[in-house]
Amino acid sequence: MQLFKSHGRKKSFILISLTLINLLSLNSGKTLATEDNQELMGQIQNYAEEFSETKPNDPITQQIPVYQLDDVSPTDWAYSALLSLRDRYDCLSGYPDNTYRGNRAITRYEFAAALNACWQTLESFLAESQAELIQQDDLIVIEKLIQDFQVEIANLKSRTDGLENRVDALEAQQFSTTTKLNGQTIFAVNAGGFDGDRIINPKGIELADENPQATFLYRVALDFDTSFRGTDLLKVRVDTGSNGILDNATGVLEPTFGSIIDFSKRPPRDDEIGIGRAFYSFQVVENLSLSIGPLIEALDYIDNNNYSDLSFRDFSTGNLIYNYVLFAVDGIGGGAVLEWNPGGSDFNLRALYIAPDAANPSQNGQGPLPVSRFTPLLYSDGKGSRGIFGGFHQGMVEFEYNPSSRFSLRLIYSGGRVFARRFDAVGVNFEWGFASKFAVFGRYGYSSYQDTDFGDINPNYWMAGISGWDVLQGGDRFGVAVGQPFVVNEIGNSTQTNLEVFYNYAVNDNIQISPVFQAVFDSSNQKSNGTIFTGTLRTVFSF
Repeated sequence: MQLFKSHGRKKSFILISLTLINLLSLNSGKTLATEDNQELMGQIQNYAEEFSETKPNDPITQQIPVYQLDDVSPTDWAYSALLSLRDRYDCLSGYPDNTYRGNRAITRYEFAAALNACWQTLESFLAESQAELIQQDDLIVIEKLIQDFQVEIANLKSRTDGLENRVDALEAQQFSTTTKLNGQTIFAVNAGGFDGDRIINPKGIELADENPQATFLYRVALDFDTSFRGTDLLKVRVDTGSNGILDNATGVLEPTFGSIIDFSKRPPRDDEIGIGRAFYSFQVVENLSLSIGPLIEALDYIDNNNYSDLSFRDFSTGNLIYNYVLFAVDGIGGGAVLEWNPGGSDFNLRALYIAPDAANPSQNGQGPLPVSRFTPLLYSDGKGSRGIFGGFHQGMVEFEYNPSSRFSLRLIYSGGRVFARRFDAVGVNFEWGFASKFAVFGRYGYSSYQDTDFGDINPNYWMAGISGWDVLQGGDRFGVAVGQPFVVNEIGNSTQTNLEVFYNYAVNDNIQISPVFQAVFDSSNQKSNGTIFTGTLRTVFSF
């Protein structure tokens, strides 16, 4: 039965009555001439005559039209009428506790939804030949309510149809009920050069005698995040990228002490598609979680900083987004991470163990390893047993005090073996939001590397900077940072210093564009090297 749109009440009632009789006839298989139907027709005629004689001062005709109200309060006749229908026909349950939450007024759309539910119940009575259960006065009242709320009912139907279409589309398009897909694509244009005649590395070997060509580089990463219980996470990342560390100027001119654009060195090289993460995280007990897997990245957990941490959002220079001397194993490996937040307090404890070539059982393997770029400089023989507990592994512990979103202090220990030699390091990481839109931050590290090509050495590291956000517009971010990644007397005759300035302009929540400027002074700890300058235009698409 369609919603009635007649202009007169008498006409509307007659339409309801005739429809009722026709439904009874169709569903009962009887003709209109039966005694039962003749008696019903007589009752309907009496109601029709009585209704047609309703006076202008009748309580129903004197009500203020409901469509003039912003909401429907318990004192309105419509509200009382609907409650009466609910009590007689059990046509709606209200909220889960079967109430309307006391005497709270309900919006017109809430009322329209409840009215529509009652109307559908009465329709089912008519369709099932149970019209005798319906009081004719109630048909008159509900018809008037439908007239007054026809706009809201039509809108609700339109919204419901739209939601059904969206649900159908989602069900058709989703590839899993447990897995979510997140992605990121980075495009960047990079160019740079240097002063002087040539650039040499820390051992005096020439790296370049002319400026490198400008490049257009990219990186793509797709994360498949799966949860089976709601509190766990199985992450698999598929990524690819352009020519590794060689797709940007500092990768050619200063590849040793962390001047490389960090996001370019992570994915596989030469358009190869690889797996960048593969681990499973779950909650052991409340506030204690464990992550374990064959491909875990230490930098995802340790030495994080809200202002100098992500190379696609903050600084791009590697040694400005993590403590350079702490990460002898600067890469991905097999292992485990434990994270503990005692009692949900302001303190956090993290511990991890990673072996960069955990899937290789060889005793004296050679070849490339995901280790920090400075470790091959220290150990030129390139040998060491592989596997989970071989000559390449790193353990880290971080203690964090985080009393507010404006301040954090982290104390870090790192130690293990690289190229079968022992190393140990300690570091501190802090951030302080000293104003509503500005913050300062910094890191310091002290380390010990034994039996290197330069003897036993103790490299130091430091960086500091200032960052701001939402200054020119909401969502933007800028920063300036300076640092010295490898302060040590045994290597070179000077100390390399890195400077970077960036501005991150948020086009919207999914697109960010950042001009980035880098300068490297005394690169590779060599005073004879002229200053390296590079510029990058970075565009990040997140989806």
